[in-house]
Amino acid sequence: MDAIDKKIIQSLQENARMPIKDISARIGLSSPAISIRIAKLEREGIISGYSMELNREKLGYHVTAYITVEMVPTLKEKFHNEFLDCPNVLECSSVTGACSQILKAVFRSTAELDAFLTRIQTYGRTSTHIVLSAHIPPRDLLIDAL
Repeated sequence: MDAIDKKIIQSLQENARMPIKDISARIGLSSPAISIRIAKLEREGIISGYSMELNREKLGYHVTAYITVEMVPTLKEKFHNEFLDCPNVLECSSVTGACSQILKAVFRSTAELDAFLTRIQTYGRTSTHIVLSAHIPPRDLLIDAL
């Protein structure tokens, strides 16, 4: 990956829907050359997909929580399978430390969160941290930092 590839990625990070002709004008390469480079970055797995961002609050999800779960290792697979398709769960990671799992989940209300916690507590002890405000929005690796 060279400096031009990094500029292409930076442009797509700013706007994943940026037209190739705009990237081309910004970088100073032809549109076909930009297309070839993007295809190569995709083939190599450096660009693994494109996504959109929803405004959760406008969709009624006003409560974001990080939930840690202490559980015995034999329950992890069952736990992952149960919550894999749960629309409230945005992320779930196995971690080191006092807990074994940490989830990021969203809810319409604290009552909905409470019901979710009742369900998840069948796997072990939980600790819940409700987000009051986010000062750095979710983002991916910043390519200009590499």
